[in-house]
Amino acid sequence: MRSGFTAILAGCMLALSPAHAEEIPITGFKAIYTTAFDMGISLSGEAVRELKPLPEGGWHFSSSASALMASISEKTRFHYLPSDSIRPDSYRYHRKVLGKSRKASVDFDWVQQQVTTVVKDKPWKMEVPAGTQDKLSYQLQMRLDLLAGKTEMTYAVADGGKLKEYRFKVTGEEEIETPYGRYTAVRVMRDRGEDADRETLIWFAPELDYLIVRLEQTESDGKTYALLLKKLETS
Repeated sequence: MRSGFTAILAGCMLALSPAHAEEIPITGFKAIYTTAFDMGISLSGEAVRELKPLPEGGWHFSSSASALMASISEKTRFHYLPSDSIRPDSYRYHRKVLGKSRKASVDFDWVQQQVTTVVKDKPWKMEVPAGTQDKLSYQLQMRLDLLAGKTEMTYAVADGGKLKEYRFKVTGEEEIETPYGRYTAVRVMRDRGEDADRETLIWFAPELDYLIVRLEQTESDGKTYALLLKKLETS
């Protein structure tokens, strides 16, 4: 499930420390989630997401999850632009399941408007339009867009050496009970088209600046992945 449970591990932010860091209009944090996923075997564990400013400027956002014989980590470096947009600089991915490992990297060159993707030590380049995101940074952009009141969102994402279109729409509100508390959450569905055999639902809490409090994803082969907010540290 390559794009499966990696696609939506999701969207949290940290406060400003260095004087030269860009100001991001979302309160920052470190969040811990309970996880449950089926990757041929049923596993459970924790996922951690953290965003922090970099000493040299810009930001670092990471997402990691592990359980018994499986682990996955994603990292993105980016800059926040005054237009309320996230501009990614680099992305790293590492998945290990039952001893099998997969790594990928994406580096953005905004002067040339292209990305270099490396998988299995094989690099290739691709032209991308302004506003393109990586598979982690778009989650931060979605929080900003929800804060701005958007109900339908589309992102160009550099994904696996291809430029893909990720579409999302708000489908309602629900009361969500988590180990960290109960929240009125906005439910967002990834729109893959009418004939899609995969489903992704994400619940964002406006009370927490649209932090993800719950996520459920079902793959075409029936494998599932779920997150639920367990602990939140803000600064």
